[in-house]
Amino acid sequence: MSWQRSSRHIALVGLLLAIAAGCTPQQPFFFHEDGDLSHYLDKATEIEYPDVENASLDEVMGAKAPLTLENPDPAEVWELTLEEAIKLTLHNSKVIRELAVDPRSMSGMPDVLLRSPGVATTVYDPALVETNPRYGVAAALAAFDAQLTSSVLWEKNDTPRNSPDSIITRSVFEQDLGTFQAQLSKTAATGGTFSLRHNVDYEYNNNPDFIRGVPSDWNVNVEAEFRQPLLQRNGVQYNRIAGPGAIPRFDNGVMIARTNTDISLTDFEGHVRNMVFDVEKAYWTLYLRYHRLEALREGRDEALETWRDVHAEFVVGKGQATDEAQAKHQYFEFRAQVQEAQSQLYSAENNLRYLMGLAPSDDRLIRPADEPTTAKIDFDWCEVLSEALVRDVNLRREKWLIKQYELKLIVAKNYLLPRLDSVGRYRWRGLGDDLIDPTRRPAPFDNAYQSLTGGDFQEWQLGLELSIPLGFRKELAGVRYAELNLRKERAVLQDMELELAHQLQETMRDLDRYHAQAQTNHNKRVAADTELNAWEAREQAGMKIRDAAIDRKLDAQRRVAQAKSDYYTALVMYNVSIADVHFRKGSLLEYNGVYLAEGPWPQKAYFDATRRARARDASLYLDYGFTRPKVVSRGPVEQHAGAGDLMFDVAPVPERDGAPEVIPLPAPTPAPPEPATDELAPPPPEATGTLPTADPEGLGPRLSGSPSGGAAGSHYDLGSLNLNSLVGRPAGVASAPPRQRSAIRPVSYQQVDSPTRDDGQAKHTANGWTGTGRSSTRHESVANPSTAEADRDASGWKGVQR
Repeated sequence: MSWQRSSRHIALVGLLLAIAAGCTPQQPFFFHEDGDLSHYLDKATEIEYPDVENASLDEVMGAKAPLTLENPDPAEVWELTLEEAIKLTLHNSKVIRELAVDPRSMSGMPDVLLRSPGVATTVYDPALVETNPRYGVAAALAAFDAQLTSSVLWEKNDTPRNSPDSIITRSVFEQDLGTFQAQLSKTAATGGTFSLRHNVDYEYNNNPDFIRGVPSDWNVNVEAEFRQPLLQRNGVQYNRIAGPGAIPRFDNGVMIARTNTDISLTDFEGHVRNMVFDVEKAYWTLYLRYHRLEALREGRDEALETWRDVHAEFVVGKGQATDEAQAKHQYFEFRAQVQEAQSQLYSAENNLRYLMGLAPSDDRLIRPADEPTTAKIDFDWCEVLSEALVRDVNLRREKWLIKQYELKLIVAKNYLLPRLDSVGRYRWRGLGDDLIDPTRRPAPFDNAYQSLTGGDFQEWQLGLELSIPLGFRKELAGVRYAELNLRKERAVLQDMELELAHQLQETMRDLDRYHAQAQTNHNKRVAADTELNAWEAREQAGMKIRDAAIDRKLDAQRRVAQAKSDYYTALVMYNVSIADVHFRKGSLLEYNGVYLAEGPWPQKAYFDATRRARARDASLYLDYGFTRPKVVSRGPVEQHAGAGDLMFDVAPVPERDGAPEVIPLPAPTPAPPEPATDELAPPPPEATGTLPTADPEGLGPRLSGSPSGGAAGSHYDLGSLNLNSLVGRPAGVASAPPRQRSAIRPVSYQQVDSPTRDDGQAKHTANGWTGTGRSSTRHESVANPSTAEADRDASGWKGVQR
């Protein structure tokens, strides 16, 4: 009773303590606690700096102070051509830099990489997709590699039993076990698996002798096994697309992995194209900023001279305060515009430097050395549209997606078949007291390997395994899902082609618009210059400009500056529109002489490739007469039409039997011969500064194309993984004529009398403009070039007088 009474007291005390503590969590009690928690407080969320050592670029560490209005004088002016700008950009672009540049407006500072470094495109991206250990081509091929597995296990059992020792059992069961297994398995391209296995089992136990002949024994066997799908998952086509052991919607075969690599290459090509286009726009934007600054400086100087004259008359009492204030306002207005234009010039130069991968400032100021073309460029609409539908990189990427979904549809339909596998196994067995005995005594079961090699104990198994899901509900849903994805991508491709056609039309409309505006603004500039010169002539003749006439002179100064700015804006936008046409139709890289090619591999890769090639050459080739899956690719993209022999100078590879199947393409239809005409030669140089003036009747001179003396520029090898491999100008491509260097080179038009054509029709003579750079008049199709025109210049352009 005392024990029960004590238990009640303890329970009561525990209940009172629980009520006193309530539901509040309690901290535990520690004997050696000193209360110092500095090692814990503010450590879990403390911002720390990572231990990473990465060398910074010299362009970053060696950057100079920026050019500003307070620091406007560079140590050197760098005359840079567009060709050199693109070459430096490719050389310094392990990371593809893109910057939306519009010559008509100011672009913001580059901040894409700092805001979203994860979206950066680099030269490593195609290689990363190719070498992905889970989804890459090598990972897909690894599923067919032979696998060697082995295991060795030893086990000791000492188990007491609830039974006495007898002639049948033992009270303590003692056992030693040993297991060895080695297996070589291989998955074939048809989906079958083949295995060769060797098992060795050892056992010793203390069971009575009448139960076991000997206390220990070795049991060995060698077996060969196969499993081959006959319906579902059968065939090379399925396993090359889905891969062995695939589950629906998660296909990762060799063909899927290879198309993923092709898609990554199109993405890389598209980003390189965008970068080159951005460089060209940034280059012409900087050109425009120089000429706009020059026009405003001239207006500022004119306004300052006018202000001085009016101020002098006002001081002697011959002028009015309002005229003096108006002239003063004109000067400071021009001065503010000059300051803004100079700051915009520095920003435009910095944008070009960023795209080229240069330091923000290095005591040099870049100045464009190329002049924009003024020749009329005529593109044939049908050729441009057909070429764009073939060469546009975005359409090519979408077509690879369609091909991928076509392959996935084949796999989805395969799952509608029943799972029927043929299985088989053949086994040789052996048993012995010893594992190996070199004497090979005649006693039965003397050693295991003697019993095995005797061939007295053989087993085999052969059969079929069938599995059919009744209704195929999931499989039918998978087929429908694949069909809908395929239809979706086909519809997207059709609308992409429609969008591309609209973009091409708008781009060609801009091309014509800016050329017309350049001519109109040029005439407007001539008229404004004539008016301002007339006012200055009156002043030089001694006639003072006072009262209302001062307004007209100041307006004339503003109109001259605005007309010059409008003219150069239209001229620059016209050249950007030429590049934009090439951008839309997929020939911009060719237009700028850029190739995409694979960079060099490590020397070990060439050694391994040679060894594999020799092994394949020594093997026996079997011609199956068909290819599974069917043709996926139509061959490499011809990046430069008619210039395929300019990229690399390598020995021809001899053809072998059993080459991959390709789709035969019809031979290109030769174009009808054009009437024989005399070759148009560049006109002789005339006096510079001769400008076409506006017609009094309001009809300006009609502009027609004239051949350009310049070529498209050098060809350099971009390299899909190596942007530093740049090739010089190929043989047969003329160099651009040397350009004059000066502070500001205003572009002027020359009145040129084109030679009279006599092609059996009515003779006519056309007046045109001469220009420099990469201009010509008609773009030939490069989708299927004819051999007769393979000698045209590398840009794919051919001069035709229209």
